[in-house]
This record gives sequence, C-alpha cells and structure tokens, in this order.
Amino acid sequence: MSAESHPTLPPVRLHSDAELARDALVAPLFARAVRLARWAGPGTRVDVGGELVADQLPDAVAALGLDAADADSAGYAGQAWRVAVDTGLVDVTEPEEDAGQDTGQGGGPDAGQGGDERFGTAAPGEDLALVTGGAPGDVLDLWLAALDTVLADAAVPDLDGLVDALDAGGEIDFDRLDWNPGREADFLDGVLANLYLLTVTEGGAADRPVPLPVLAASMVVPDGMGEPTNAVLEQVSDAMMRLDDQFRQLEPIGLVEFRPVDEELMAEADEEELAAGASQAGGPAAVDDEDVSRYGMVRLTPLGVYGIRARMLEAGVEAPAVGELADKGADALLDAVSFYPESAAQAEIEQWLAGRELPTAVAELLAAARGDDEGGPLRRLRCQQALAPAGPEAEPAVRAVLDDAELGGLARVWLAERGVADVPAPDPEMVFWLTVDTIAAQLAADGETEELPLLMETLTAHHAGFFEQVWRVEHPATAYVLEAMGRLHPDKKAAKEARKAAFKARSRRP
Repeated sequence: MSAESHPTLPPVRLHSDAELARDALVAPLFARAVRLARWAGPGTRVDVGGELVADQLPDAVAALGLDAADADSAGYAGQAWRVAVDTGLVDVTEPEEDAGQDTGQGGGPDAGQGGDERFGTAAPGEDLALVTGGAPGDVLDLWLAALDTVLADAAVPDLDGLVDALDAGGEIDFDRLDWNPGREADFLDGVLANLYLLTVTEGGAADRPVPLPVLAASMVVPDGMGEPTNAVLEQVSDAMMRLDDQFRQLEPIGLVEFRPVDEELMAEADEEELAAGASQAGGPAAVDDEDVSRYGMVRLTPLGVYGIRARMLEAGVEAPAVGELADKGADALLDAVSFYPESAAQAEIEQWLAGRELPTAVAELLAAARGDDEGGPLRRLRCQQALAPAGPEAEPAVRAVLDDAELGGLARVWLAERGVADVPAPDPEMVFWLTVDTIAAQLAADGETEELPLLMETLTAHHAGFFEQVWRVEHPATAYVLEAMGRLHPDKKAAKEARKAAFKARSRRP
C-alpha cells in the first residue's frame, strides 16, 4: 500500500466470529426464521414465489409463540418465512402457475397432503443444520443472506403506497409511486455507510447513538451549505421519516439499536415545524439529550458493524479491520498503520507483535521503516510507536542501527528512554535530520495541530543557529517542513528564519 492508495475508512475493531454468531442467532427475526424452518413439513403449503398461503399463517404464528390477536403477528411470521426461504433454511417446491387460482383458502380435502397441485411444498433446508452444527462463519453467512432480504424489504415503499400505484392490469406504476428501486437501495446503502463511518471514526459516534436528523442531513444537505434553506429542511424531514420506517424494519435482524421518532412529536408538529426541530436537534448547538432523542436515535450493533463492513467489501470498498495484518510482513504493517488513527495503529501493531519472536520482529520493523519516499517519516513514527513497549530483548536489534543515517536517531531515543548509559551522542547532521523527519511525520499523521508549534519550538530551542544549518539537510521533506515552521513556529523571529531557510532549501532541491 502506498501513500497514494491508503484506505479511506478507519479500521474497525470487530467482535470475534463466535460472539457475532451468537448475536445473529438471538436476533429476533433470524431466530423466528430458524423456528419456522424447523416447523416446516409435509403439511406446509406455499404459493407461487414460495410464500406461505394465507390460511397457513395462523399455524406459523402459533409456531413462533406470537399473539394471534395481534394484528402484526401475521406480518412477523410472513417476513420470517421469507427470510427462511431466501437463506436456504427452508427448501420450497413451488406449484405450477396454472395449477389453480384459489391458493389462499385451503383448497379441498387433499390440500397439503401432496394431492392438490395448486400448492407447493416446503421442508427444512440443508443449511438449517449449519445453525447448530456449523462453524460461526457458517452462521454469519446465513445471517448476511437474511440481511440482504431485510434490506431489500426496507427499500420498498409502504403497502398503502403500492396499492394506490397499481394500474388496471395489476402492474405497479412506478412513475405514479415516485419510487425507483435502484435509487432507494442506493439511498439506504448510503445511509448505512455514513452510519458505519460515524461509528468507526475515532472521536466519532463509537458506542453512542447517532441522532436521526444527523443521518438524514448527511444524505440531503449539500457539502459546504451554511444555513439550510426551508426546502432543504423539508427534504431532511422527509428523509427522517423514511429512515424512521426503515430502521424499524432493520432492528429485528440485529443490525441496529433504534429509538424511533416520538409519535407524540409527529402528531404535534406539522412538516415545517418537524424539519426546523430536526435541524436544531442535529445541529452543533443541540438541545439536551432527551430533546434530541425525540427525533430518533440509531446505533449500529457489533453485528451491524460486521454486516455493513461485509457489504462494503463485497462492493469493492476498502474497509480494514484491526488484526487482519497479523500475518503480513513488517513493510505491509507499517504502510497500512501509517494511515490509521493512533489507537487503532497501536492495537494492530500489538496483534502483529503477539505472534512473533520479539528480537526478529524488531529487526523486521526497523528494516521496513527505512526509505526516503514520501511515506518514510510516518513509517518511522509508527515503528517508534511499535518499539515503545518493547523490553531489553529488543536492544540488540536497536543497537544494530545506531550508525544508520535514517534510523540512528530513532535508536538513540529508544535507548536513552530506557536509561542505557553507553549511547553514543549523535552528530549535528543526525540531530537536524531527525528533527525534520519528526516534524514531517507529525504533519503527515495529524496535520497542523495546536500542539505542533510547541513541538517545533522544543526541537529547535537547544540548537544555536538551527535555521542557518538545517536547510542543508539531505531529507526529501526539508523544504516542506521549514515552510510549515515558517507558518507555525510561535516565535516570530524563528518563523522568519524558517521561511528564509525554506527558500534556500527549495533553491537547492527544487
């Protein structure tokens, strides 16, 4: 991986496959699908498309232990059946399309006994055995297939809208419905990608739920827009209502934890008031947590993080996970973690070191840290981070690079921090080179932070005539670093000297 092709997403820390598989098995919708797969048998009748016939739904509701008096129970059973069929937990043999028209009222004395050709049959599928006898990865594969079904359902408009859009021939008039299946699927994928990014970004949402207005605005408000217009606010409100409905459907599969929009809030406010309130709830001057939560809150579960990442990988998005570099070489490790947030980089390095003999691993890291390319300073910074917890057994490998022009300064710092008495003093050229390399690494890692001017002042304060000499340093980032010091050094005189030195360095090495 080069500096030009680093991942755009931070690495995520995933739970183990065993933990995730347990989460999948207790997700309400997936658990119902498994129960219906075990319930399916010779008396189970299906329609064209593999759906349960209408008069089988009460039996399915009873098999799930749901309340038959609850109007939603049949819907829960029907959705669980679709998931069971789509994942292969259930195998269905559909009826011939012209075998009969009455597929919902029982069909006579032979219905369900193999004698009524109007109905198809169902039986537990081969994949059902994987639920109890397969590896955790097998369970997760089944869950991902179930997630595909649920996401497809969530992208479909409500049933009332579909009924209204049916033309005389029974076909859906998509223009009248104002629904584009591809567009809706892309919208939901985009929302989930934004939620994933907020979850995994260091300093982002992490374990805290995200207000629904924030997600809606991320899909609607143009980049760089200041105060949203009324038209944009109404679009945010519309998007919130869509997401409220979609996340209600996504929660039972275990993808998210969701607090819906307060129904009293929707009843009290018209669309314009809701949009204005949503803007306030999602803005930087947000009101208290209770008010914000009334507009809906959502959080990806650990299983949800796994699921969205799996979908991203399938779509070709580079979405790294901590631990996946454990079997790679030191060069691949340092290249990758150079672009990780510091805590994620440390976690990845620790896992990489855990499976290796420390003296050999240290030597490999030091060798991989060399290089005068643009990514070199940041590799050396991460190498220094990797060596920080190492004990005395690392000392021989560190001492071996004391005379190395690129690593000698790093080695001296490491040895000095451990109180080693016989560390040779660096020559001035090495001191200047290390100063340039250190600042270049900090700029590459974090940009122009508030702490960087203090670091610059600290590194230059003890060297008289620093700027008169540093411009001659044979480091590819010398001019770049001096220009940054000219902008950021807290001492105005030193900043002016840095700008002059930068000009000399540029003239020397354009």
